[in-house]
Formats: sequence, C-alpha cells, structure tokens
Amino acid sequence: MFLNPPKNSRDIEWTKHVFYKMNQYQLSEAILRKLLRDYDRKESGIAINTIAICKQIKSQARITEIWMMYQKINKQKTRVITAWRYPGISRRNKQIPIPEDIMDFVNNYKQSSKRNEK
Repeated sequence: MFLNPPKNSRDIEWTKHVFYKMNQYQLSEAILRKLLRDYDRKESGIAINTIAICKQIKSQARITEIWMMYQKINKQKTRVITAWRYPGISRRNKQIPIPEDIMDFVNNYKQSSKRNEK
C-alpha cells in the first residue's frame, strides 16, 4: 500500500521521514490528523522540544498503539516528525517504545538542529 505524501497546510508541517513511516506502518494522513486531536496518552518526546502521543487501536485480532512525535513550531503550526505502530500496549511513564530506525533518525535530527542553531 503506497500512500500519497501528506500536504503541508497552515497548521501542520510534515517531514519526509513521517511519510516513509506512514507507508511502512500503513498509517494514513487522516489517522494521524485524528491522533493530533484525540489521543489516549501524552508524554515528552526524546528529541528536544517534542511531544509524543499515542492512541490504542483495538481490533478483533489484537491491540496496537499508534504513536506520533511532533514539535510545536508556534501557536498555530505543528511539525509532525515521525509516527509508528507499536504491537501491544506500552507501559505508562516508561521510556517510549521507539523502533531503532526511528531512534537513529531522531538522533540525527537532534544533531542537525544543533548545527543550525550555531
């Protein structure tokens, strides 16, 4: 399933990375927009000034969580950095279960944002 890339709007900016993860985890733009409005949990993200939110999805076969990490640019604009699907239910107030490839991206994102600040 290949999705069309999400389009930036006046309130949401999408990274290329989230587009790749949307295809990998079969997440649509509508699902992620809904997640921004209606989520079950909110925790601080691992990157600087980021927020991670999740929503439990229950089906007959299993329970999964959809996670999204985003950054508030200003009062009206949000930058969606990445999203992923976690099989099962993660523990509250513990380290967020982030896949290794997403962790590598976030670490590179941290380093590049530090370089841009100088």
